[in-house]
Formats: sequence, structure tokens, C-alpha cells
Amino acid sequence: MKRSYEIDMCNGPLFSRLLLFALPLMLSGILQLLFNAADIVVVGQFAGSNAMAAVGSTSSLINLLVNLFIGISVGANVLVARYYGSRSPEDVEQTVHTALITGFIGGFVLIAIGIPAARPMLELMGTPAAVLDQAVLYMRIYFIGMPATMLYNFGAAVLRASGDTRRPLYFLFVAGVVNVIFNLFFVIVLHMDVEGVAIATVISQFISAGLIILCLVRMEGMCHLDFSRLRFHITKFKQILRIGVPAGLQGILFSISNVLIQSSINSFGSTVVAGNTAASNIEGFVYTSMNAIYQTSLSFTSQNMGAKNYHRVDKVLIQCELLVAAIGLVLGNGAYLLGNQLLGIYSGDAQVIAYGLQRLSICCASYFLCGVMDVLAGSIRGLGYSIVPMLITFTGICLFRVVWVFTAFQWHPSLFTIYISYPISWLVTIVANLTCYLVARRHVFHPKEEGMPAATSV
Repeated sequence: MKRSYEIDMCNGPLFSRLLLFALPLMLSGILQLLFNAADIVVVGQFAGSNAMAAVGSTSSLINLLVNLFIGISVGANVLVARYYGSRSPEDVEQTVHTALITGFIGGFVLIAIGIPAARPMLELMGTPAAVLDQAVLYMRIYFIGMPATMLYNFGAAVLRASGDTRRPLYFLFVAGVVNVIFNLFFVIVLHMDVEGVAIATVISQFISAGLIILCLVRMEGMCHLDFSRLRFHITKFKQILRIGVPAGLQGILFSISNVLIQSSINSFGSTVVAGNTAASNIEGFVYTSMNAIYQTSLSFTSQNMGAKNYHRVDKVLIQCELLVAAIGLVLGNGAYLLGNQLLGIYSGDAQVIAYGLQRLSICCASYFLCGVMDVLAGSIRGLGYSIVPMLITFTGICLFRVVWVFTAFQWHPSLFTIYISYPISWLVTIVANLTCYLVARRHVFHPKEEGMPAATSV
């Protein structure tokens, strides 16, 4: 009998189940963003624009360093979902235990990389001297919480694979409330500035990780975590990596382009950086809402591939694309239209708001294109193809933006020139991903094909 937290992805009406799965994911992503948003709002209002710029200038670099392991958690999600769909309890158990060990170790790897690399990498990005020391301090403290962050992400990936997106939402809500309370306490009461918000974030990360581990220990069924049976299964690890590493590299490539863009923005000074930080944070709420649909397409496609419900896979893609386009258009343009009010939450500086609004007018208004691009990539990855979306992202996003910065931006060095590269690169990548999906489905759905396609490393 199906447990109440799980959604049957392989049978019954599709659209309502997509919504039931995606909505908690969407809210979870928003709550996770509130960790960083609370940091930025508190320091912006109570510690000034420089402190806000210091926190904001680290985001693209942090994403660059953690995206590989976040991608590997995608591999865990796909593999657990496939085994879950094919009803293979032993394989699910082995994958779950291997995934959690991988996430925990990955967190310590990130500590070893992130703390010593903070200053040289921020300097390489051209972080303004006025905020460099504070940015380094924030980033070093933030990375202490990486083992907890990775445990949460891998644990949430396991729950999503089984159709459970509600409990990760509950856990993040608790952690988010704690984060906000400690932010206010450390900054307003103890006057700790960026180190205070960083410590608050680390505390919240450990709370969310502890709750999700407790959930897996207590739950019944194939995804149950049993410490006495905790083993590292090398075969499952390799399978996770085959799917997850290309997904992680895709995230890294995406982040490299963002780091390059951030470096170009840094050249305009701390006020522009602060405005860009506030606008990027607002965009983050739109993106994470769309990313929930990407995660939905990934999980539903993977489970239905495991169950060999090939007829349902195209329906998942079409309905997810309609959902993500609607969400992106409504939220993205809504954020732009309410830009003055939303940016005013982050800073009272009129110049900061003006620069932030400039970014929203270009990037946020066209953000639905990014969602359409990601959902296509999620469906391709759910079919078993992981390297191809990575290569497409490298060409259409990373390489394109690198060329753009060294050509168009050099010819006309303005914020408009930087920001317009975003929608252009999304359009290019959509065309490439759609072509890839059509070719992949023809191969996977071929009538002579037996069982699961041997394409997990393609």
C-alpha cells in the first residue's frame, strides 16, 4: 500500500500529480533561498551596502564549487527513481546508503577546497577591495556547513525519487525560521555583521540535515536508512557518477559563465555589485520555482523509464514545459513590475535599486526561457542521457557567454551588453536541447529496444 507522503508517478492522472509533486519542491527551493536572502536583507538593512555586496559577491563562486556534488545528487535521484519504478528493493537500498555516504564525504571535500581557495578565487574574480575581507570571512564560515548541506541535498534527492517532496519542505521551514532568528540576533544584538549571518546559515544547515536523516531512519519501505547496513557499494557509486558527474559538470559550466559575468559586473564598482546582488536574489526565487518543474520532469521521467511506461514520458515533458513557461512568465514579469518595491526590501539606496531594476528588466522578464531549457535537459537526463546535456550547456551557455564577454562586452562595455547575453544563450540552448530530445526518444522508444536503454553514460 502506498504511503501517504509518496506520489505514484507511473499510474493515474498526470497533471494533478505533477502539481502535487512540484508545489512542495517549489516551496522547498524558496525556503532554501531564504537562507541567503535573509543574510542579504539583514546585512543590507543593518550593516550597509558594503556588507550586502560582500555576501552577494560570494554566491556565484559558492555555486561553482558545490555544483559538482549537487549534480551527483541528481545521479542518486535518477538511479533511486529507476529502481523504485522497477520495484527492485535491494538496488534501492544499496543506492540510498551509497548516496548518503557520498554526500557526507563530499561535504568535507568542499571544506578542504572552499576555505583555502576563498581569498585567491575572490581576488581572481575582481571582488572590490572594499568588500573583499568580509566576503572571504563569510565564505569560509559558510563552507563549514558543507557536510550538512550535502547530506540534506542527497537525502532530499532520495525522498524525491520515491515521490515524497513534502517532508523536505517541512524540514526546510524549521531550518529557515531558525536561520532568520539567529540572523537578527547575531547582527542586531551582537553586531557581528557578515560573520553573524554566516554562522546562522551554518546552524540552519545542520538542523535541516539532522531532520532529513532522522526521517530516512524512521521511514519504512525501500528508502529506509539503516546504520547497521550502511555500506559503500562501488557498483552503485559508479552508476551514480555516470549520471551525476555530467549533471554536476553542467552546473559547474553554468557557474563558470556566471563567475565570468560577475567579474565583469565587479568592474563597475560596489554600488553596481550591490544592485546586481539584490536583483539576482529576486531572480533566484523565480528560478527555483521553475527548477521545481525541472526536478519534477527528471523524477517522473526516471520512474516511468524504470517501469517501462514509455508512452507517459512525452506527456511528462509537454505538461512540464507548459507549467514552467507559465510560472516563468508570471513570476519573472511580476518581479520586474514590482521591482522598485522588491529591491527596496534589500536596500534603501536609490542607486542600488536603479541598477537592480536594470538587470530585472532584461534577465527576469525573459527568465521563462531558462525554465524551458532546463526542463528539456531534465527529460533528456531522465531518458538516460547525461553527457549530451552537459555538452550542450557548455556550448550554448558557457562558451557562448565567454565569447560574448570577450567580444561584444569589449566593444561596448555596459551592463546592458552583459545582461542581454542571458536570454540569447537560453534561446540557443533550447534549440539544441529540443533536437537532442527528439533524437534520444527515437532511440529509446524504438520498438526493438528491450528493457532499459544502455545510455546512462551518453
